[in-house]
Amino acid sequence: MPNKIIPYNPRLKEFARKLRKQEILSEVLIWKQIQRKNLGVEFHRQVPLDEYIVDFYCHELMLAIEIDGTSHDDYEEVKVKDERRQKRLESLGVRFIRFHDHEVKRNVSLVVNAIVSEIEVLQKG
Repeated sequence: MPNKIIPYNPRLKEFARKLRKQEILSEVLIWKQIQRKNLGVEFHRQVPLDEYIVDFYCHELMLAIEIDGTSHDDYEEVKVKDERRQKRLESLGVRFIRFHDHEVKRNVSLVVNAIVSEIEVLQKG
């Protein structure tokens, strides 16, 4: 399995720490399910990569999980920035799986099952 370290802008470290302290319900719901290697791999929260921060990241699989809130629905500029960020990180080998905030709140089990499926695919190579 790859475990490539992606350098990041050191200025993001403190911002990522602040984000970790925020209690966004959908992120808390996912974190409770994926923390402590609950899914067989280790995830971290609010991880700086390059010039960006991803919601959850597994270094072993180079897998980022993003939870998109309502700002993604309401503002085109947020969508454009996310697309740019995702393309840049994908060019560095990061894979993405995205969920909407509403999906997580309505059926966290379904979301976790999708994450498990993605992990299995990536582990098979």
